[in-house]
Amino acid sequence: MTGTSLDACDMAILETDGDAITAFGPAGERKLTEETRELALAATEAALKWERGTPEPEVFAAAAAAVAKEHFEAAEGFLAQNKLGWANIDLMGMHGQTVLHERPQEGRVGRTVQLGDAQRLADAAGVPVAYDFRTADVAAGGEGAPLAPIYHLARARAAGMAAPLAILNVGGVANITFWAGGEDIAAFDTGPGNGMIDQLMQSRGAGRYDPDGKYASVGQVDETMLTGLLAHPYFQAPPPKSLDRYDFSLEPLERLRLEDAAATLVAFTAEAVKLAFGVMGGSPTELVVCGGGRHNPVMMQAFAERLSVPVTTAEDHGWRGDSIEAEAFAYLAARTVRGLPISFPKTTGVAAPMTGGRVAQPAG
Repeated sequence: MTGTSLDACDMAILETDGDAITAFGPAGERKLTEETRELALAATEAALKWERGTPEPEVFAAAAAAVAKEHFEAAEGFLAQNKLGWANIDLMGMHGQTVLHERPQEGRVGRTVQLGDAQRLADAAGVPVAYDFRTADVAAGGEGAPLAPIYHLARARAAGMAAPLAILNVGGVANITFWAGGEDIAAFDTGPGNGMIDQLMQSRGAGRYDPDGKYASVGQVDETMLTGLLAHPYFQAPPPKSLDRYDFSLEPLERLRLEDAAATLVAFTAEAVKLAFGVMGGSPTELVVCGGGRHNPVMMQAFAERLSVPVTTAEDHGWRGDSIEAEAFAYLAARTVRGLPISFPKTTGVAAPMTGGRVAQPAG
Protein backbone atom coordinates (compact mmCIF):
# COMPACT_ATOMS: atom_id res chain seq x y z
CA MET A 1 0.00 0.00 0.00
CA THR A 2 1.21 3.48 -0.86
CA GLY A 3 -0.93 6.29 0.51
CA THR A 4 -1.69 9.72 -0.87
CA SER A 5 0.98 11.19 1.42
CA LEU A 6 3.53 9.57 -0.96
CA ASP A 7 5.68 8.71 2.02
CA ALA A 8 6.39 4.98 1.84
CA CYS A 9 5.43 1.56 0.59
CA ASP A 10 3.81 -0.25 3.53
CA MET A 11 3.96 -4.05 3.57
CA ALA A 12 2.42 -6.75 5.74
CA ILE A 13 2.04 -10.52 5.57
CA LEU A 14 -1.13 -12.29 6.69
CA GLU A 15 -2.13 -15.93 6.81
CA THR A 16 -5.78 -15.77 5.85
CA ASP A 17 -8.46 -17.32 3.68
CA GLY A 18 -10.15 -13.94 3.29
CA ASP A 19 -12.48 -14.74 6.15
CA ALA A 20 -10.58 -15.66 9.31
CA ILE A 21 -7.06 -14.42 10.04
CA THR A 22 -4.99 -17.33 11.33
CA ALA A 23 -1.62 -15.59 11.72
CA PHE A 24 0.03 -12.20 11.41
CA GLY A 25 3.39 -12.26 9.66
CA PRO A 26 5.93 -9.42 9.66
CA ALA A 27 5.17 -5.86 8.61
CA GLY A 28 7.37 -3.00 7.51
CA GLU A 29 7.87 -0.08 5.16
CA ARG A 30 10.32 1.41 2.73
CA LYS A 31 10.37 5.12 1.97
CA LEU A 32 9.52 5.99 -1.62
CA THR A 33 12.31 7.24 -3.83
CA GLU A 34 12.20 10.86 -4.90
CA GLU A 35 11.94 9.73 -8.53
CA THR A 36 8.75 7.77 -7.85
CA ARG A 37 7.33 10.55 -5.69
CA GLU A 38 7.89 13.10 -8.45
CA LEU A 39 6.30 10.85 -11.07
CA ALA A 40 3.29 10.17 -8.82
CA LEU A 41 2.89 13.88 -8.11
CA ALA A 42 3.05 14.64 -11.84
CA ALA A 43 0.43 11.95 -12.48
CA THR A 44 -1.79 13.42 -9.74
CA GLU A 45 -1.51 16.92 -11.21
CA ALA A 46 -2.34 15.55 -14.66
CA ALA A 47 -5.29 13.58 -13.24
CA LEU A 48 -6.79 16.71 -11.68
CA LYS A 49 -6.91 18.29 -15.17
CA TRP A 50 -8.03 15.12 -16.97
CA GLU A 51 -11.38 15.59 -18.67
CA ARG A 52 -13.79 12.69 -18.92
CA GLY A 53 -13.89 10.97 -22.28
CA THR A 54 -10.36 12.01 -23.24
CA PRO A 55 -7.29 9.73 -23.39
CA GLU A 56 -5.57 9.20 -20.05
CA PRO A 57 -2.51 11.38 -19.43
CA GLU A 58 0.72 9.95 -20.83
CA VAL A 59 2.45 10.18 -17.46
CA PHE A 60 0.12 7.49 -16.05
CA ALA A 61 2.01 4.63 -17.74
CA ALA A 62 5.41 5.82 -16.52
CA ALA A 63 4.09 6.33 -13.00
CA ALA A 64 2.42 2.87 -13.00
CA ALA A 65 5.70 1.23 -14.02
CA ALA A 66 7.60 3.17 -11.35
CA VAL A 67 5.11 2.19 -8.65
CA ALA A 68 5.40 -1.50 -9.60
CA LYS A 69 9.21 -1.32 -9.58
CA GLU A 70 9.11 0.42 -6.20
CA HIS A 71 6.81 -2.25 -4.77
CA PHE A 72 8.99 -5.08 -6.04
CA GLU A 73 12.22 -3.62 -4.68
CA ALA A 74 10.58 -2.81 -1.34
CA ALA A 75 9.17 -6.33 -1.09
CA GLU A 76 12.48 -7.97 -2.02
CA GLY A 77 14.26 -6.15 0.79
CA PHE A 78 11.42 -6.78 3.23
CA LEU A 79 11.37 -10.52 2.54
CA ALA A 80 15.16 -10.81 2.81
CA GLN A 81 15.15 -8.86 6.07
CA ASN A 82 12.63 -11.33 7.49
CA LYS A 83 14.47 -14.39 6.11
CA LEU A 84 11.66 -15.16 3.68
CA GLY A 85 11.48 -15.58 -0.10
CA TRP A 86 8.83 -15.39 -2.80
CA ALA A 87 8.29 -19.15 -2.42
CA ASN A 88 6.75 -18.37 1.00
CA ILE A 89 4.12 -16.11 -0.57
CA ASP A 90 0.98 -17.45 -2.27
CA LEU A 91 -0.55 -14.14 -3.29
CA MET A 92 0.17 -10.43 -3.22
CA GLY A 93 -2.28 -7.54 -3.04
CA MET A 94 -1.27 -4.18 -4.50
CA HIS A 95 -3.54 -1.21 -3.92
CA GLY A 96 -1.71 1.08 -6.32
CA GLN A 97 -1.09 4.81 -6.03
CA THR A 98 -4.31 6.83 -6.01
CA VAL A 99 -3.99 9.83 -8.32
CA LEU A 100 -7.71 10.56 -8.78
CA HIS A 101 -10.88 9.87 -6.82
CA GLU A 102 -14.19 11.49 -7.79
CA ARG A 103 -17.32 10.38 -5.97
CA PRO A 104 -20.56 9.74 -7.91
CA GLN A 105 -22.80 12.79 -8.02
CA GLU A 106 -26.21 13.63 -9.47
CA GLY A 107 -26.55 10.36 -11.34
CA ARG A 108 -23.04 10.45 -12.78
CA VAL A 109 -20.76 7.55 -11.85
CA GLY A 110 -17.52 8.40 -10.12
CA ARG A 111 -13.95 7.98 -11.31
CA THR A 112 -11.08 6.42 -9.42
CA VAL A 113 -7.53 5.73 -10.58
CA GLN A 114 -4.91 3.70 -8.73
CA LEU A 115 -1.65 3.42 -10.67
CA GLY A 116 0.56 0.34 -10.50
CA ASP A 117 1.56 -2.13 -13.21
CA ALA A 118 0.32 -5.35 -11.59
CA GLN A 119 1.46 -7.57 -14.45
CA ARG A 120 5.00 -6.21 -14.21
CA LEU A 121 4.97 -6.88 -10.46
CA ALA A 122 3.58 -10.41 -10.88
CA ASP A 123 6.20 -11.26 -13.50
CA ALA A 124 9.04 -9.90 -11.37
CA ALA A 125 7.92 -11.70 -8.22
CA GLY A 126 6.59 -14.88 -9.80
CA VAL A 127 3.52 -14.53 -7.59
CA PRO A 128 -0.11 -13.69 -8.55
CA VAL A 129 -1.04 -10.08 -7.80
CA ALA A 130 -4.57 -8.97 -6.90
CA TYR A 131 -5.16 -5.32 -7.84
CA ASP A 132 -7.72 -2.78 -9.14
CA PHE A 133 -9.93 -3.19 -6.09
CA ARG A 134 -12.09 -0.09 -6.60
CA THR A 135 -13.08 0.11 -10.28
CA ALA A 136 -15.92 -2.45 -10.28
CA ASP A 137 -17.57 -0.78 -7.29
CA VAL A 138 -17.39 2.65 -8.93
CA ALA A 139 -18.73 1.30 -12.23
CA ALA A 140 -21.71 -0.11 -10.30
CA GLY A 141 -22.48 3.34 -8.89
CA GLY A 142 -20.59 2.90 -5.63
CA GLU A 143 -18.17 5.29 -3.97
CA GLY A 144 -15.21 2.94 -4.43
CA ALA A 145 -14.14 3.78 -0.88
CA PRO A 146 -13.54 3.03 1.88
CA LEU A 147 -12.60 -0.62 1.32
CA ALA A 148 -10.91 -1.40 4.65
CA PRO A 149 -14.14 -1.88 6.70
CA ILE A 150 -14.46 -5.63 6.10
CA TYR A 151 -10.86 -5.96 7.29
CA HIS A 152 -11.54 -3.74 10.31
CA LEU A 153 -14.28 -6.21 11.26
CA ALA A 154 -11.95 -9.20 10.83
CA ARG A 155 -9.17 -7.44 12.79
CA ALA A 156 -11.49 -6.56 15.67
CA ARG A 157 -12.72 -10.13 15.82
CA ALA A 158 -9.16 -11.51 15.71
CA ALA A 159 -8.40 -9.30 18.73
CA GLY A 160 -11.45 -10.58 20.59
CA MET A 161 -13.11 -7.14 20.68
CA ALA A 162 -16.84 -6.58 21.03
CA ALA A 163 -19.37 -4.32 19.31
CA PRO A 164 -20.42 -1.55 19.22
CA LEU A 165 -17.08 -0.23 18.06
CA ALA A 166 -15.73 2.51 15.78
CA ILE A 167 -12.40 2.34 13.96
CA LEU A 168 -10.93 5.53 12.50
CA ASN A 169 -8.14 5.49 9.95
CA VAL A 170 -6.41 8.85 9.64
CA GLY A 171 -4.45 8.86 6.40
CA GLY A 172 -4.53 11.62 3.77
CA VAL A 173 -8.31 11.40 4.18
CA ALA A 174 -9.94 10.07 7.36
CA ASN A 175 -12.42 7.22 7.16
CA ILE A 176 -14.44 5.51 9.85
CA THR A 177 -15.97 2.07 10.28
CA PHE A 178 -18.89 1.53 12.65
CA TRP A 179 -19.44 -2.05 13.79
CA ALA A 180 -22.85 -2.47 15.38
CA GLY A 181 -22.54 -6.22 15.89
CA GLY A 182 -22.67 -9.42 13.84
CA GLU A 183 -21.92 -8.61 10.21
CA ASP A 184 -23.36 -5.09 10.48
CA ILE A 185 -20.69 -2.61 9.35
CA ALA A 186 -21.14 0.90 7.99
CA ALA A 187 -18.38 3.20 6.82
CA PHE A 188 -17.54 6.43 5.02
CA ASP A 189 -14.88 9.10 4.69
CA THR A 190 -15.39 11.59 7.51
CA GLY A 191 -13.32 14.42 6.05
CA PRO A 192 -9.67 15.43 5.77
CA GLY A 193 -7.02 13.52 7.68
CA ASN A 194 -3.35 14.42 7.30
CA GLY A 195 -3.62 15.45 3.65
CA MET A 196 -4.65 19.07 4.11
CA ILE A 197 -2.05 19.61 6.83
CA ASP A 198 0.63 18.13 4.57
CA GLN A 199 -0.48 20.39 1.72
CA LEU A 200 -0.43 23.40 4.05
CA MET A 201 3.12 22.71 5.20
CA GLN A 202 4.34 22.16 1.66
CA SER A 203 2.59 25.28 0.32
CA ARG A 204 4.25 27.42 3.03
CA GLY A 205 7.69 25.88 2.48
CA ALA A 206 7.69 24.42 5.99
CA GLY A 207 8.46 20.81 5.08
CA ARG A 208 6.48 17.81 3.89
CA TYR A 209 4.31 17.46 7.01
CA ASP A 210 3.93 18.74 10.60
CA PRO A 211 6.04 16.32 12.69
CA ASP A 212 4.42 15.56 16.06
CA GLY A 213 2.05 18.47 15.50
CA LYS A 214 4.91 20.90 16.17
CA TYR A 215 3.24 23.86 14.44
CA ALA A 216 -0.34 22.98 15.40
CA SER A 217 0.67 22.66 19.08
CA VAL A 218 1.51 26.37 19.33
CA GLY A 219 -1.31 27.62 17.12
CA GLN A 220 -4.80 28.86 17.99
CA VAL A 221 -7.90 27.38 16.39
CA ASP A 222 -9.80 30.00 14.39
CA GLU A 223 -13.35 28.96 15.32
CA THR A 224 -14.94 31.19 12.68
CA MET A 225 -12.76 29.64 10.00
CA LEU A 226 -13.56 26.18 11.38
CA THR A 227 -17.30 26.87 11.12
CA GLY A 228 -16.81 27.92 7.51
CA LEU A 229 -14.84 24.77 6.67
CA LEU A 230 -17.57 22.60 8.21
CA ALA A 231 -20.16 24.32 5.99
CA HIS A 232 -18.77 22.40 2.98
CA PRO A 233 -21.65 20.56 1.23
CA TYR A 234 -19.88 17.21 1.72
CA PHE A 235 -20.90 17.21 5.36
CA GLN A 236 -24.59 17.53 4.48
CA ALA A 237 -24.44 14.57 2.08
CA PRO A 238 -25.73 11.29 3.51
CA PRO A 239 -23.35 8.33 3.83
CA PRO A 240 -21.90 6.23 2.34
CA LYS A 241 -19.66 8.88 0.83
CA SER A 242 -16.01 9.29 -0.11
CA LEU A 243 -13.43 12.01 -0.67
CA ASP A 244 -10.31 12.88 -2.60
CA ARG A 245 -7.61 14.63 -0.56
CA TYR A 246 -7.97 17.64 -2.89
CA ASP A 247 -11.73 18.10 -2.36
CA PHE A 248 -11.12 20.86 0.21
CA SER A 249 -9.27 24.07 -0.61
CA LEU A 250 -6.54 25.69 1.45
CA GLU A 251 -7.49 29.09 0.07
CA PRO A 252 -9.64 30.17 3.06
CA LEU A 253 -6.67 29.55 5.37
CA GLU A 254 -4.28 31.82 3.51
CA ARG A 255 -4.86 34.76 5.87
CA LEU A 256 -3.91 32.71 8.93
CA ARG A 257 -0.34 32.32 10.15
CA LEU A 258 1.01 28.81 9.66
CA GLU A 259 0.65 27.72 13.29
CA ASP A 260 -2.99 28.82 13.51
CA ALA A 261 -3.84 27.28 10.14
CA ALA A 262 -2.33 23.95 11.26
CA ALA A 263 -4.24 24.03 14.57
CA THR A 264 -7.46 24.85 12.72
CA LEU A 265 -6.99 21.94 10.32
CA VAL A 266 -6.42 19.53 13.22
CA ALA A 267 -9.67 20.76 14.76
CA PHE A 268 -11.35 20.39 11.35
CA THR A 269 -10.38 16.71 11.21
CA ALA A 270 -11.72 16.12 14.74
CA GLU A 271 -14.97 18.04 14.23
CA ALA A 272 -15.62 16.16 10.98
CA VAL A 273 -15.36 12.90 12.95
CA LYS A 274 -17.75 14.34 15.53
CA LEU A 275 -20.24 15.02 12.72
CA ALA A 276 -19.84 11.39 11.61
CA PHE A 277 -20.87 10.19 15.06
CA GLY A 278 -23.91 12.45 14.84
CA VAL A 279 -24.90 10.99 11.47
CA MET A 280 -24.63 7.40 12.68
CA GLY A 281 -26.42 7.92 16.00
CA GLY A 282 -25.76 5.71 18.99
CA SER A 283 -22.45 5.60 20.77
CA PRO A 284 -19.71 2.97 20.37
CA THR A 285 -17.81 1.78 23.41
CA GLU A 286 -14.64 3.36 22.01
CA LEU A 287 -12.93 4.85 18.97
CA VAL A 288 -9.78 3.01 17.86
CA VAL A 289 -7.46 5.28 15.85
CA CYS A 290 -5.18 3.83 13.14
CA GLY A 291 -3.02 5.41 10.46
CA GLY A 292 -0.43 8.15 10.51
CA GLY A 293 -2.67 10.67 12.27
CA ARG A 294 -2.37 8.82 15.56
CA HIS A 295 1.32 9.87 15.69
CA ASN A 296 0.22 13.51 15.93
CA PRO A 297 -0.34 14.17 19.67
CA VAL A 298 -2.24 17.38 18.93
CA MET A 299 -4.70 15.47 16.74
CA MET A 300 -5.14 12.73 19.34
CA GLN A 301 -5.77 15.40 21.97
CA ALA A 302 -8.37 17.03 19.70
CA PHE A 303 -10.17 13.69 19.33
CA ALA A 304 -10.14 13.20 23.10
CA GLU A 305 -11.45 16.70 23.78
CA ARG A 306 -14.02 17.01 21.00
CA LEU A 307 -15.50 13.49 20.89
CA SER A 308 -17.82 11.99 23.48
CA VAL A 309 -16.37 8.46 23.43
CA PRO A 310 -13.14 6.99 24.81
CA VAL A 311 -10.30 7.29 22.26
CA THR A 312 -7.63 4.59 22.01
CA THR A 313 -4.89 3.75 19.52
CA ALA A 314 -4.40 0.61 17.47
CA GLU A 315 -1.42 -0.30 19.67
CA ASP A 316 -3.60 -0.24 22.78
CA HIS A 317 -5.19 -3.41 21.37
CA GLY A 318 -2.02 -5.04 20.07
CA TRP A 319 -2.64 -3.91 16.49
CA ARG A 320 0.04 -2.53 14.17
CA GLY A 321 -1.34 0.91 13.54
CA ASP A 322 0.98 1.78 10.66
CA SER A 323 0.25 -1.49 8.88
CA ILE A 324 -3.55 -1.73 9.02
CA GLU A 325 -4.07 -0.67 5.41
CA ALA A 326 -1.31 -2.94 4.07
CA GLU A 327 -2.86 -5.79 6.06
CA ALA A 328 -6.28 -4.82 4.68
CA PHE A 329 -5.17 -5.19 1.06
CA ALA A 330 -3.53 -8.54 1.79
CA TYR A 331 -6.90 -9.58 3.23
CA LEU A 332 -8.82 -8.12 0.27
CA ALA A 333 -6.48 -9.92 -2.12
CA ALA A 334 -7.48 -13.23 -0.53
CA ARG A 335 -11.16 -12.28 -0.76
CA THR A 336 -10.69 -11.31 -4.42
CA VAL A 337 -9.21 -14.69 -5.32
CA ARG A 338 -12.03 -16.49 -3.50
CA GLY A 339 -14.76 -14.34 -5.07
CA LEU A 340 -15.89 -12.96 -1.70
CA PRO A 341 -17.44 -9.48 -1.49
CA ILE A 342 -15.16 -6.56 -0.64
CA SER A 343 -17.68 -3.68 -0.73
CA PHE A 344 -21.16 -3.41 0.75
CA PRO A 345 -24.28 -1.21 0.59
CA LYS A 346 -23.46 0.54 3.89
CA THR A 347 -19.77 1.02 3.11
CA THR A 348 -19.70 2.24 -0.51
CA GLY A 349 -23.38 2.54 -1.41
CA VAL A 350 -23.55 -0.31 -3.93
CA ALA A 351 -26.92 -2.02 -4.29
CA ALA A 352 -25.69 -5.39 -2.98
CA PRO A 353 -22.42 -6.84 -1.60
CA MET A 354 -19.89 -6.83 -4.43
CA THR A 355 -16.80 -8.74 -5.34
CA GLY A 356 -14.00 -6.70 -6.87
CA GLY A 357 -10.40 -6.68 -7.90
CA ARG A 358 -8.57 -8.47 -10.68
CA VAL A 359 -5.67 -10.92 -10.57
CA ALA A 360 -2.51 -10.73 -12.68
CA GLN A 361 -0.88 -14.14 -13.09
CA PRO A 362 2.90 -14.29 -13.54
CA ALA A 363 4.07 -15.13 -17.03
CA GLY A 364 5.19 -18.70 -17.56
